[in-house]
Amino acid sequence: MFLSVFDVFKIGVGPSSSHTMGPMVAANRFLDDILNGDWPRPVGYSVSHLQVSLHGSLAFTGIGHGTGRAVVLGLVGLLPDTVDPDTMDATVLQVETTKTVSPAGHPDYQFDPETDLVFDRNQPLPGHANGMAFNAFDRDDRLLLRRIYYSIGGGFVVSDLELEALQKAQEPAVEAGVPFPFHNAAEMLEMAGRSGLSVAAMKRANEEKHFPGAELDRRLDEIWTAMSGCIDRGLSGDGVMPGGLNVRRRARSIHDRLQDEWKQNKSNPLLANDWLSVYAMAVNEENAGGGRIVTAPTNGAAGVIPATIRYYAQFHDGADTDGIRDFLLTAAAIGGIIKHNASISGAEVGCQGEVGSASAMAAAGLAAVLGGTPEQVENAAEIALEHHLGMTCDPVGGLVQVPCIERNALGAVKAVTAASLALKGDGKHFVPLDACIETMRQTGLDMNERYKETSEGGLAVNVVEC
Repeated sequence: MFLSVFDVFKIGVGPSSSHTMGPMVAANRFLDDILNGDWPRPVGYSVSHLQVSLHGSLAFTGIGHGTGRAVVLGLVGLLPDTVDPDTMDATVLQVETTKTVSPAGHPDYQFDPETDLVFDRNQPLPGHANGMAFNAFDRDDRLLLRRIYYSIGGGFVVSDLELEALQKAQEPAVEAGVPFPFHNAAEMLEMAGRSGLSVAAMKRANEEKHFPGAELDRRLDEIWTAMSGCIDRGLSGDGVMPGGLNVRRRARSIHDRLQDEWKQNKSNPLLANDWLSVYAMAVNEENAGGGRIVTAPTNGAAGVIPATIRYYAQFHDGADTDGIRDFLLTAAAIGGIIKHNASISGAEVGCQGEVGSASAMAAAGLAAVLGGTPEQVENAAEIALEHHLGMTCDPVGGLVQVPCIERNALGAVKAVTAASLALKGDGKHFVPLDACIETMRQTGLDMNERYKETSEGGLAVNVVEC
């Protein structure tokens, strides 16, 4: 199995990788299909009018997650990694005013978000909880092209046919030429034992089949720069977050108090936890505002890994750029195993798949850079994931704010604790990481749909919205 570190960590925009970034990517795929796809084109055809329907979790919480806005931006031809967050609102307003989208290389298409963008809560699509149907019509409203896409978490998008092929595959595909194609943690440990390499070194060897060493390091540094910049923007932000809950940003005020304590050398036995928490909250407050973000492995869980890396850099002697690169490589290896064997989608398995996966990835990365063996790295990931099992996804108002922001802070704290516990052992432990991942998958299957990013259960219905 090969899932690149740059598939796991993708630069994009908030507030959601599955509900914002995914639909934007899907819209761009549909535009490409209109021009280049393999579909029967009537003589003299001309696409004139577009229509999109959102289903399942995208319909239930899409408004709070900015899904409609993402579809509009995608149909204009904008992508998550390059769109300017400061111009998105103006772009959407222009489409709403002109009732037209004008993507580069295409003619103008009629598209009125008020009538052509449908949040269909009654008819889920069969493949996944995050389903989208895109339709193209001619000037006489005859359907020319229909495509169904699914946003399966972390910004990944597949068509209905691609998803069906993935679900039917009996054996995982092994990419030729990748030296360490581990599909699960047991294979990862076996390959590490046989090769004598760390998890990060094996992941690097796999990546270098696709990216030369210098290019790989440059792109890893770019990911960390984006993560770190998101922390800093979050620490400087203030005011009320959008969406109507009137939740105020807190990271800046907490950070100011921590800085004062730091300067005064005040005793604080919770110092490391406090810094971890404020870094994670800063990221997720920035995400809630629709700012520049890195999936880690999703937007809703984007604060855990950056907070843990910043903690490593701040509190551990010997922390350096190479350590941060190894952290990201190790975390991506664990994230790939989880995604391959279970899910990182809150709409599929609840928040255990988002913050739980992020915490496991962060614990593994931290254990690795603090000198852990592959066995200790695997143990750290298992401890962190095990203690997120069963966690529901129940965002109040469909917004990635409550309980999501604080949940990231606690996910980072659990990651550091898990790494510390694993490093104090010899790597031998009772529950293998693979068993924990399979438990998460089964728990997700058993979990009621109300607790899987639909905002129909849990805190979402027991907290009075302001």
